[in-house]
Amino acid sequence: MARGITEQDVHSAADELVAVGERPTIERIRAHLGTGSPNTITRWLDTWWQRLGDRLQAQQHRAAIPDAPEAVAAMAGEWWALALEHARAAAHESIASDRVALQTDRDALQKEREEFAAEAAALHEQMEAAVQAERLASIQAAELQRLASQLEAQVEEMARQRDAALARASESDAARQAIDVRVQELQDAARSERASLAQHVQAVEDRAHAEIDRARQEAKELQSRLAAITKEHATTTKVLEEIAEQAKSKAADAVRDADAQRARADALEAQLAKLQDLPAALEAVWRRSEVHKPARKASTKKARSAHLSTKR
Repeated sequence: MARGITEQDVHSAADELVAVGERPTIERIRAHLGTGSPNTITRWLDTWWQRLGDRLQAQQHRAAIPDAPEAVAAMAGEWWALALEHARAAAHESIASDRVALQTDRDALQKEREEFAAEAAALHEQMEAAVQAERLASIQAAELQRLASQLEAQVEEMARQRDAALARASESDAARQAIDVRVQELQDAARSERASLAQHVQAVEDRAHAEIDRARQEAKELQSRLAAITKEHATTTKVLEEIAEQAKSKAADAVRDADAQRARADALEAQLAKLQDLPAALEAVWRRSEVHKPARKASTKKARSAHLSTKR
């Protein structure tokens, strides 16, 4: 009853259909009105058929001819009874047909209801599945959010560790550069000290050679003097012997001095041989802590002093 049809609407439509010579049915009334549900039309159409006899009798009374002859009245009564019978038969036939159509409509409606119910059940299942999927999606979204937060925290921690590593690398690089500078300074100092030691050793060698040469020259001079004295004082044997003894004593002293100088030269050569290993020792020494440097310098000074004392 989409537009709210009334009983009067159905009765008027049925009357209009009868007036044009058509039997009122549910489909014809719906087509005539353009709307209306089968159940409502059936209910109002039943009341139309129930009231049809009363309406016809009222119409008969209104159409009765006064003072009609008895035979005419009897014939009219028979015709009216026949019309009523025919109307009843037509009404019963129409009602039966309408009932069949109504039953068909009811079956179709029931089928539609069942289809609607099945569709509603399917939609309900789909809705339940959608709700379940939405719930699962919410859980997954929460888990993804948690994982995203965890990943963000890990990224921040890794960034912090990277910055710390870069800072440590920068500090290590600065420390390495400082160590390189210190190593270069120690190497320069070692080279300078090695050069100084080499110069000192060379000077000591030169002095030793000079002293040996001087001693040899003195010995030669003494020998020359001895020969001259021997020639000049050949006549004086006693004096010559004394001079010879003195010369021999001086010569022995000179020889002793020469031997001492030679021993010193040999000692210097041995020290020079030892000093040849000094660069490797210095390379090991400069790697030590700076705290030991004063002690090392003191030891070097003591060695030099001892060397000079030995020379003297």
